[in-house]
Amino acid sequence: MTAPAEPLWERRADAVLGIAASILLFCLMALTFADVVARYLLNRPIRGAFEITELGLLVLIFAGLPLVSHADEHVTMDFIDRMLPERAVALWVRVMHAVCAAIMFFLTWQVWIKAGRISGYGDTTDVLHILVGPFVYFMAGMIALTGLVHLFKILWPGKARAVQATT
Repeated sequence: MTAPAEPLWERRADAVLGIAASILLFCLMALTFADVVARYLLNRPIRGAFEITELGLLVLIFAGLPLVSHADEHVTMDFIDRMLPERAVALWVRVMHAVCAAIMFFLTWQVWIKAGRISGYGDTTDVLHILVGPFVYFMAGMIALTGLVHLFKILWPGKARAVQATT
């Protein structure tokens, strides 16, 4: 039995977000390469390259979090699944999505509070003086979106994982 195809909007969103992530990762790689060459061959490092790399990785990681949850690509341990009947596994998966959603919403609340403090202080990066607050709000937004994905997965858990028998 084959799994139903993803809706068109999901495939398009995955494609667009995958391309955006690829472009961001390529830019970070090119910046790092140029900084290393400039630093060690020309003795002229790129000013603020480390800060840009840090912020770029923040965006890359937190923008990918909802995508990973949507695709069920997190690392999982299925030792409990092997002991449960098939109907219980479906319930267990939904319960775990509910737990993940609750954790994500708790983290959203905490990160949002931290973002407010950081924005209130007007914190910036040391070299380029880029405001940090908007990036922390972005983190909170992506964590909230991940929580929504897990709520969605409670109702529509998607394709079931095949439980592999150990021999």
